[in-house]
This record gives sequence, structure tokens and C-alpha cells, in this order.
Amino acid sequence: MGILAKIFTWWNGATIGTSLHTARKGIKVGTDAQGNSYYRAKQKHGDGRERRWVIYNGANDASRVPSEWHGWLHGSFDDVPESHLPPAKIWEADFSPNATGTAGAYRPAGALERGGKRARATGDYEAWSPDA
Repeated sequence: MGILAKIFTWWNGATIGTSLHTARKGIKVGTDAQGNSYYRAKQKHGDGRERRWVIYNGANDASRVPSEWHGWLHGSFDDVPESHLPPAKIWEADFSPNATGTAGAYRPAGALERGGKRARATGDYEAWSPDA
């Protein structure tokens, strides 16, 4: 099923077309901690800009691109991010995937998924009335 998945799916890694394009026109510049690979075009555009892209290791989810590589992808700096990274801080959290649409998504009090019951108002709220 591996080759069929590459032909018919775009949401899990690179399709065959993307892989062929990358092999022909791309130069690998690095890999992040999650295994995503980053590429740039062998030739620049006529105005001097270069095309940059990522091939995800697993699900194609833009939230999986670390901030330093996001800056590189968008041309904030030209060198690969490893040359721009400050040392890691002790308070920095590890990556956690975007949980929107999953069972692990945040559900506030009163959400239907949590029973639809909210705490009663405390009396400090006064509804707006157009007559007032």
C-alpha cells in the first residue's frame, strides 16, 4: 500500500509528484527535530528570490514547523536556522501537535462535549438593552 498511498494521498508526507520535483529541482538544506526535511530550489527566480519548501515526516500539518524553520521558509534570514539559534531555555516546552478537531481539543465549561452545563452568572453582568 506504500506506493498507492504516495500516488493518491497528499496529507501524509510527499506525493510522487512532489518527490520527483524535489529530486530534480531541490537541494536539501536541513532537517528539524521532528524529521521534517527542508529544501530550496537549485535556481533562483529572475528577481533573485529563491523558492523554499518543507516535506513533512508524517502528517502534513503546518503547526509541525518549528519557529526557526518557519522564519527560514519565509525568507526572514538566508542561512539555515542552526546558525541563528540561541541556546535552549529551561522553560521552553516541547512541541505538541495542534489538537483542534480531535478528542484532545480544548473544551471550555459549557461546551456540548462537556455536558453543556455552565456555572451560573455571578451577578456582575448586566445585559444590554436598547431601551436604556
